[in-house]
Amino acid sequence: MEDYNLSIIEENLNIDFTDMIISNPVKGEDTKKITVRPVTIKNEDLFQVCEYRNNQVFHKNVEKNVLIGMLNQWMGPLMKQLLLRSTKKEVTMLISSKGKETLKVKKLQSTEANELPAAGKAPRNNTSHNREKAYIIQEGTFVPFLFDLGVVNHEGKIIKEKYDKFRQINRFLEFIEDILPALKKDREITVLDFGCGKSYLTFAMYYYLKIVKGYAVRIIGLDLKKDVIANCNALAVKYGYDKLNFLVGDIADYQGVDKVDMVVTLHACDTATDYALYKAVKWGAEVILSVPCCQHELNRQIKSELLNPILKYGLIKERIAALATDGLRAELLESAGYKTQILEFIDMEHTPKNILIRAVKRKHGETAEQAKDRQDSSKAETNAAGIKGSKEYEELIEFLGVRPKLYDLLSKDVDIC
Repeated sequence: MEDYNLSIIEENLNIDFTDMIISNPVKGEDTKKITVRPVTIKNEDLFQVCEYRNNQVFHKNVEKNVLIGMLNQWMGPLMKQLLLRSTKKEVTMLISSKGKETLKVKKLQSTEANELPAAGKAPRNNTSHNREKAYIIQEGTFVPFLFDLGVVNHEGKIIKEKYDKFRQINRFLEFIEDILPALKKDREITVLDFGCGKSYLTFAMYYYLKIVKGYAVRIIGLDLKKDVIANCNALAVKYGYDKLNFLVGDIADYQGVDKVDMVVTLHACDTATDYALYKAVKWGAEVILSVPCCQHELNRQIKSELLNPILKYGLIKERIAALATDGLRAELLESAGYKTQILEFIDMEHTPKNILIRAVKRKHGETAEQAKDRQDSSKAETNAAGIKGSKEYEELIEFLGVRPKLYDLLSKDVDIC
């Protein structure tokens, strides 16, 4: 077996490295393609190797020296082409049928996008050659659940009609990435996804947390559609996702667990979101991610003499009610001990339902201090409902003439503060 010079490949497996594709197999070889991307597992920088063999994908996370050994075994005997991409250059290695090696290096034009990103943001490469965003699940990476859900084809290329879904999945994983410090790594964590539907994002969560990040995780998806749940369970078995289960059930009545670390509720309609948020608070969930949908409750209630001149316009009333609904939900989560943000989920051009409520439970002892910072001289008051909320909140719901469902649900529990 001839040895090929892989020193330039090894040199570029550095902080700028984004991905590598090994392809063009010799005749009769079962492995059709191999991809490599950097991953960090338990604070260790590794390389995730995905081998595409006989319509299956085999994952392995390896250290740099092990990867170099693999490349020596692959290049020549098994594969004839290698493409390494980084934020600064592209390196192509070709091996002819006679065993001749050709190396090509193309430097990419430096742009602002190649500079170090702001904290919490994924790097982007916007050179003239490659304008693709550096997604968490990269374009061209074959991920089985994305194929079965119709998002990518056999080569990992995105189906044109599903590109928005692909972006949405990656955007959601960015939110997951941001809250990783709030999740325990010394024990199994439980994630509950209410209203999971076809479960694009549920599968993505499992793939990212379990396979990419190495968390011990158990994820439960809950939905009312029996046929959808049956299909999702079949796919979970197919991929060997043994800690991913789907159940038929209603958000309001679910009693299957006593403790949950993270609650996800995406597009749960109207007050179903409130029941999910209530359950999350009751369980003491460390993280809550919610994309509300169809906020009808306050639209039926809202009544304000001062706002009447604009509330008479149905579209304006609907939007004010929707924004007020989510703002009041966020404030109640703050009062229940969470640091809460309202964020843009995906661009408004793709869907008007683009608000995500992200709540991370404050560490013990923080709540009073945080509450003090955000309240003025009126201070926090414990109302008859037992919720430690602000006087301003009470005045606001009175001004709007509303009584939100989440407020009523939390009012049942005097221990919430």
